[in-house]
Amino acid sequence: SVSSNDLPEVLKLLVPQLKRKVVKGFMLDEKYGYVHSCPTNLGTGMRASVHIDLPGWTAHGVDKLKARCEELALQPRGTRGESGGQTGHTYDISNKHRLGYSEVQLVQTMIDGVNKLYEEDLELQAAQKAAE
Repeated sequence: SVSSNDLPEVLKLLVPQLKRKVVKGFMLDEKYGYVHSCPTNLGTGMRASVHIDLPGWTAHGVDKLKARCEELALQPRGTRGESGGQTGHTYDISNKHRLGYSEVQLVQTMIDGVNKLYEEDLELQAAQKAAE
């Protein structure tokens, strides 16, 4: 048994198996057919998310929210999922990165970023009320 933390040993076991199964650049299993995976699902592939109301950011501009999320290594989505679109001012905010970070790092990035977005949202709401 090899620990998943011992990457060199895991690769020693995995690479020969992959080489035996590769057909024209794809993995082929006799029973299941072509096996594939989105690269973002490799490694931990973990996506931590929270639904949060951000009316200040919505009024300020969704494109500006997207740009801010990029700076915070976050990914905003509508509450209907990846391709479901945005409704209202509730967003699904998640960590942008999926690979190369531990689960703790990914979750902490999401928590810190969402807290920052919330603080900024309150400031935007206050500024918007003052401007009325």
